[in-house]
Amino acid sequence: MYDKNELCEKIKSIYPDIGVCGIDVKIDYDKTKKTWIVGLKKGSHELKTHLEPGDADVCMAGKQCIGLGIQIAQLRSNVDLT
Repeated sequence: MYDKNELCEKIKSIYPDIGVCGIDVKIDYDKTKKTWIVGLKKGSHELKTHLEPGDADVCMAGKQCIGLGIQIAQLRSNVDLT
């Protein structure tokens, strides 16, 4: 099993440009919904997405976090429009 810090570090290792772009990543586990909540923030732009435990497991195994990648692309798009 892993904790939110390990998951955050794994996401940063898969998407190294997150840190370069100055995007803040915040991860918490919602026990009620039994899912990871991943928040991405850059300046005044912020997006939150759910990362299901199975998807987090795939991510921790060193594979792409596809749903999260879509959210990162959306955040970049929103930032680029301003």
